[in-house]
Amino acid sequence: MKIVLAQPRGFCAGVERAIEIVERALEKYGPPVYVRHEIVHNKRVVNELRQKGAIFVEEVSEVPTGAVTIFSAHGVARKVEDNADSRGLTVIDATCPLVAKVHKEGQRYSHRGYDVILIGHEGHPEVEGTLGQIDGTVHLISTPEDVEGLEVHDPERLSYVTQTTLSVDDTREVIDALRRRFPSIQGPDVNDICYATQNRQQAVRELAKQVDILLVIGASNSSNSNRLREIGQELEIPSYLIDDASALDPAWLDGKDVVGITAGASAPEKLVEELVDRLVALGGTAVSTLDGLIENVRFKLPQEVRDLAPARARA
Repeated sequence: MKIVLAQPRGFCAGVERAIEIVERALEKYGPPVYVRHEIVHNKRVVNELRQKGAIFVEEVSEVPTGAVTIFSAHGVARKVEDNADSRGLTVIDATCPLVAKVHKEGQRYSHRGYDVILIGHEGHPEVEGTLGQIDGTVHLISTPEDVEGLEVHDPERLSYVTQTTLSVDDTREVIDALRRRFPSIQGPDVNDICYATQNRQQAVRELAKQVDILLVIGASNSSNSNRLREIGQELEIPSYLIDDASALDPAWLDGKDVVGITAGASAPEKLVEELVDRLVALGGTAVSTLDGLIENVRFKLPQEVRDLAPARARA
C-alpha cells in the first residue's frame, strides 16, 4: 500500500501567525490569556494552547475586565471590538490579513453607497465577522440559485466580496450568476482570493488522479477541510474527513493500493505524521510527496508581540 502526500497541505500563513500571536502573548503577559472563539479550527492546536495557559471563550463578556484578549484568525464584528473596548480589555487582533483585506474591500464599497453581496456560508465565524464589519446593506448568498432572489437598491451600485476559505473554483459559478444578472457589479480580482485555499484544493485535484482513497485531516467545523473532502468525492474518490489518526477506520483501506493524504489549513503537520505512522503499521510501505507549490508566505505580527524573540518551534 503506497502513501502519497499532497503538496501544499496543512498550516497556512494566517494560521501560523494566529498561533504564534497566542504563544507570544503568553510569553509576554503570562497566563492566562483569553482567546475569543477557537483561535483556529483544530482541537489539537486549541488543546495545546490551553495547556500553556490560553482560555477560550465565545464572548468577550466572559473575559475578566482588563485581561489580555486575542481575537481569532476568523475576524470579529465591530460590535465585538466595541464591547472589548468598553470593558477595558487589552486586545491583540489575530485576524488573518487576508480576512482583514475582505473587511476593507467591503467597507470601501459600502462607504461609496454600494450594496455589498457577501459570498459565504451562513454561521461561519469569518462570515459573521465580515457581516459585522460592513456598514450599510449586505446580502449573504452561497449558491448561484440565491442570486435570483436578491433584491438590491440599485443594480448600478452593487459589489461583492467572498469568504476567504472559498476558492476561485468554489465562487466562480456564483460570481458568473451575479454578473449575468447585474452586469455592472464590481468585485475583487481573483488574485484576492485566499492563496492557501486555492493551492490546497488544486493539490487535492492532482492527488485524486493517483490515489484510490483520500484522507483529509481537519476539523468537522473547518470550511476549507470539508471542501477538500468534497472535491475528492466529486472526483469519485472515496474521501474521509478525520480529526486525527485515531479516527481512521482500517476497513476503509480494504482493496486500496494507494492512499492519499492532505490536511486543512488549520491542521498541524504532526497530525499528518501520526496518520502516516498508523498507515505504515497497517501495511503502508512507500511514502512520497507530490510535486507542488512550496508556500513561503509570511504575515507581519501585530506590534503588541512583534518585539519578542520568535516563539519556540511547535511540535
